Amino acid sequence: MDGAELIAAVIVVSDRVAHGERRGKSGPVIVDALQDAGCAVAPIVVVPEGSDAVATAIDQALASGARVVFTSGGTGLNPRNRTPEVTAERITTRLTGLENQVLIKGLQASDKAGLARGIIGLTARSPQGSLIVNAPGSSGGAADAVAVIAPLIPSIFNQLGARCQ
Repeated sequence: MDGAELIAAVIVVSDRVAHGERRGKSGPVIVDALQDAGCAVAPIVVVPEGSDAVATAIDQALASGARVVFTSGGTGLNPRNRTPEVTAERITTRLTGLENQVLIKGLQASDKAGLARGIIGLTARSPQGSLIVNAPGSSGGAADAVAVIAPLIPSIFNQLGARCQ
């Protein structure tokens, strides 16, 4: 990366937000934390729940050069909550230690944190790899996830051999 700024994408996965029935609060929480961590963040993308919309949004983010793709929502138990399944198809390496850290942080605030099924992983273990993070759709759950991940972004990409600011 030669010291280039990392580009991040934030994807909010919610039927209610996508249909204008509710204002999405988690996206801005994630954007602020990623910007504070030194990432350039693309405009928030909002998609309905379900495999196709989530797959398209993640694929477009990766194709546009995003090195960090942070999803919020679609990690629960509802049959349309497919974000982890879609993410699993795009990663080569799961970062279960980070998944556990996010869970532990979430459980400090809510017993419901254990109901989220989000995964975290890399598309490749090389300088070209991207990090995909699935956060819960609640603003608190998203804040917990990004609080764990954002400070580690430089270390993650340095270990991949990609220098970042």
